[in-house]
Amino acid sequence: MNAPSVNARPDIGRLMASLPVAVVVLEPGLRIASLNPAAEQFFGQSARRLVGNRLRDVMTVPDARLLERLDDYETPVSAREVTVSIRGRGVLRIDVNVAPVADTPGWQVLTIHDNSATDALGDDSGSADNAVLRGPEIMAHEIKNPLAGIRGAAQLLGRHASERDLPLTELITSEVDRIANLIERMQKLSRRTTPPVEPCNLHEAARRAIDVLSAAHEGSVVRVRIKEEFDPSLPAVLGSPDALVQVIINLVANAREACQGEAAPRVAIRTRFASGLQLHATDSGEPVRLPVELRVTDNGPGVDAAMREHIFEPFVTTKKAGQGLGLPLVRKLVRDMNGRITHERDDEAGLTHFRVHLPLARETRGKASRRKVAP
Repeated sequence: MNAPSVNARPDIGRLMASLPVAVVVLEPGLRIASLNPAAEQFFGQSARRLVGNRLRDVMTVPDARLLERLDDYETPVSAREVTVSIRGRGVLRIDVNVAPVADTPGWQVLTIHDNSATDALGDDSGSADNAVLRGPEIMAHEIKNPLAGIRGAAQLLGRHASERDLPLTELITSEVDRIANLIERMQKLSRRTTPPVEPCNLHEAARRAIDVLSAAHEGSVVRVRIKEEFDPSLPAVLGSPDALVQVIINLVANAREACQGEAAPRVAIRTRFASGLQLHATDSGEPVRLPVELRVTDNGPGVDAAMREHIFEPFVTTKKAGQGLGLPLVRKLVRDMNGRITHERDDEAGLTHFRVHLPLARETRGKASRRKVAP
């Protein structure tokens, strides 16, 4: 039997079958025309059962904007961290890319990357982030004690220092305080215990955060307008009041800073009911809906495209004096409340959005009580 030539042209079907990424060919009307074995595995069904079905009948996409873009078969679409529901598999988090087939109007190629194994919807234990953040938990005691001694010694020296040397002792003190604050923030990120949750008024937390920031920026040269777009009909969410305030302070402060260089800097906080988003609770495994959305928007230039998928990772920052811990802390606080946070850049509108999705207090309590009385 002759061995295949090294210069032989590979069969397109074999290439498709060899790809580890799910690939689906869509005909006009977003119907499945063909798919590779990786796509069969992703959907949990054979090609024989899937071919001819409309994509939306086997994969539910709550994001109406994405569906609209899929219908526009002439435009490539790329979306990361999309929440979808797959018949027989439940809710998953995926990356999708859709491209039109050249010279074949209405036909598209869809590729799917399944993030469910390491996605934010799952348990964070054992993740790379947590591994990175364990260091301060172990070393904080050994570092803080010498820092306290250094600070105390600098203060004693400052009492007897000359006018020329006094700024040096003050510099030592301020640097020690800065390092201690950095360690404290890292400790907050590495803590595995979560604060208790209770019904919270999201709008009260938002207004308290705005008041804090307004007081902090009183007299600032750059006046940034903060627009409130609150839905007064929203019910209570399940969360921690202090954590909610901290999350909003961090997001709004970042938004203010991001748009300060604009001619008319604007920050908007919007709340709304966004039905459809759900996740599997890490404690019980039961689906928990996240129907309440808080969105913080600014008209700044946005994060560099190469860094957008890493902004919630520790030590990633675009600020010259930043430490890259603010957004990781925000994500931890949100996850501790069984919520989720996402980032989105709208280049056409020139806007950056941070969306926080939270569970309803009454719905989550209802699930808990039903579990208690179940035999």
